[in-house]
Amino acid sequence: MACNRSGSFLPILALTFVLILALTAGCGGSPWNDPYPAADAGANTLYTSFSERPKHLDPVQSYAENEFAFIANIYQPPLQYHYLKRPYELIPFGATEVPRPVYLDAAGKPLPDSAPTERVAYSEYVIHIKKGVKYQPHPAFAIDDSGKPRYHALTAADLRGIDTLSDFKYTGTRELEAADYVHQIKRLAHPRLHSPILQLMGEYVVGLKELAEQLTKVAAELPQGAPVNLTQYAVSGVRLIDRHTYAVRVRGKYPQFAYWLAMPFFAPVPPEADRFYEQPGMAQKNITLDWYPVGTGPYMLTVNNPNRQMVLERNPNYRGETYPAEGEPGDAAAGLLADAGKPLPFIDRVVFSLEKEQIPYWNKFLQGYYDASGIGSDTFDQAVQFSGQGDITLTEDMAARGIRLQTSLATSVAYLGFNMLDPLIGAAAGERARKLRLAVSIAVDQEELISIFRNGRGVPSHGPIPPGIFGYRDADATGINPQVYEWNNSQPQRKSLEQAKKLLAEAGYPNGRDAKTGQPLLLHLDTTSSGADSKARLDWYINQFARLGVQLVIRATDFNRLQDKLRRGTAQLYFLGWNADYPDPENFLFLLHGAQGRAQTQGENASNYKNPEFDLLFDRMKHMANGPERQAIIDRMVELLRHDAPWVWSYFPKDYTLHHGWVFNRKPNQIANNGLKYQRLDPALRVQKRREWNPPVLWPLVLIVVVLALSAVPAVAAFRRRERRTGTAVNT
Repeated sequence: MACNRSGSFLPILALTFVLILALTAGCGGSPWNDPYPAADAGANTLYTSFSERPKHLDPVQSYAENEFAFIANIYQPPLQYHYLKRPYELIPFGATEVPRPVYLDAAGKPLPDSAPTERVAYSEYVIHIKKGVKYQPHPAFAIDDSGKPRYHALTAADLRGIDTLSDFKYTGTRELEAADYVHQIKRLAHPRLHSPILQLMGEYVVGLKELAEQLTKVAAELPQGAPVNLTQYAVSGVRLIDRHTYAVRVRGKYPQFAYWLAMPFFAPVPPEADRFYEQPGMAQKNITLDWYPVGTGPYMLTVNNPNRQMVLERNPNYRGETYPAEGEPGDAAAGLLADAGKPLPFIDRVVFSLEKEQIPYWNKFLQGYYDASGIGSDTFDQAVQFSGQGDITLTEDMAARGIRLQTSLATSVAYLGFNMLDPLIGAAAGERARKLRLAVSIAVDQEELISIFRNGRGVPSHGPIPPGIFGYRDADATGINPQVYEWNNSQPQRKSLEQAKKLLAEAGYPNGRDAKTGQPLLLHLDTTSSGADSKARLDWYINQFARLGVQLVIRATDFNRLQDKLRRGTAQLYFLGWNADYPDPENFLFLLHGAQGRAQTQGENASNYKNPEFDLLFDRMKHMANGPERQAIIDRMVELLRHDAPWVWSYFPKDYTLHHGWVFNRKPNQIANNGLKYQRLDPALRVQKRREWNPPVLWPLVLIVVVLALSAVPAVAAFRRRERRTGTAVNT
């Protein structure tokens, strides 16, 4: 019997061909590495990330940038900042217009706008809110057929099977009222909420401090866990005029109060939300306002899983706001006015995914799975390059992908702080400690730090006020910090290490040793920094101190423990930074105001610095309008700070951000955090680019199939031989 050997391979080759066709056929859908559901591929969804779990989403407690990224898009304070205009300009948000203060004397009689500061006892802000604004759908507003709240008298039995807010079957809404803004101001005084601005606002808002004292006594007399009913109490300086109007009276002239009206602290919170969330059993299920906000803003939080993902979705009840029709020069040419007059928001959904490491985030950005990205030190050279003129441009690869670069100088400051309560480096040690602090300030080379660890993305600071804020002085011959720098060859030059060592010796530590005991000088730095990048930076700091002969001991900690040490005044050195809450020098100078000492008053003065002259000047400066007189006072305050050196003046950061070509209307805004509503997407272009940038890598699969097929050849051949022998035996 004749045998066609080539026929034994035909089934194998056919199977291989079919498998390759099947694999190739799958290339027309979503990329194989797409981390999102295939059904969401063309959705009007912005994809971004968060790296640290937000601690507070209750607007009375939240005071961190990563928290504002959410709540600033959920809540609607009376005011907001114009998205495009610079300098930053306040515009209405929940209010119908920006309120102008009415000045009053001690008897409550009106004064002219030109009245001197010493005659002004009070400033009153009358705020008219917009009509027809509706809250997001929420169970707190759900009513039954009789018109009564469905979920305001829940029992333990009612809560069985309820684990998240979405488990409540019914939701409702109602119109925003002025009383909701008043209720939130009262919440600042709630003894169980511990608002970080109570100390400051208690000095200004008439009656707020007194309400806080009253509520503290009330809460102490209530049974454990019993709620405090704020509707039974009032703030004497806050009055409800009608359903859509309220007034706030503050002490003296305080023009910065208008800026506070643009912050979530003064956003409306309905009393129904407190009644809903304060019910027994809710906190145990983590169903609280701190976890599930209730707002009238453009977005609402629908998923809160901080270990994986958080999701904002369009508030279906949000109406009436449109994209701005004017900006600053260059905005029209940049395409930032193309959507003028169109209703907001443009994006339906925003997905925040947890990304703790920069490299995975960066890779997903390059694959098109994140719509925008910052630039880390490890990826800087991959993203941008310096032109022959020293300008920053995108690399060819980034430009070819249609990626766009935006740069801006942040209205923020980073610093290394000294605890002025510390017996070694603090105020009690007098001139000796001051010279020690100055020696360290000179020795820690900020220019080198910016070059090595920030790829040049920063400007050395000569004081606490960053560029773009009134009071900032350029680092020229008259604007440098003369305690740390000298003016040489038309530029600032850091004083020499020898000068720093001389100061250290004058402080009593020649060559880094105590002149009396001979013991080495040890300083302790508490830091939350971790990871490979942080280790390199901390090693650099250790070497900077070692150049002086000083031993720097690093004490690693987490954020909460560091905050606790700062509250108790037990940290010696620490890293912190500050982003502007509002564009005024008071917002930076108050970080060193004695009345804001962290250990004494739980304020924001983490160094616990206190200088009587500085404090007196601060109290004058904060009430003044911008002008030469105010600038002169600020110059003297900064001079005092440079002399006393409560901080190692570090740097003002430069922000570099990238976004894909399918994202529109992005403009850096260093003050506001509610920019999501202005951005627009082209989801179809994103789908196209994701497919181009993420083609399936088929050759490993094809190779596996071919190897499997070839490995089957000997078995097939043996089977055919056995079949042939059997056939021959039968024939004979």
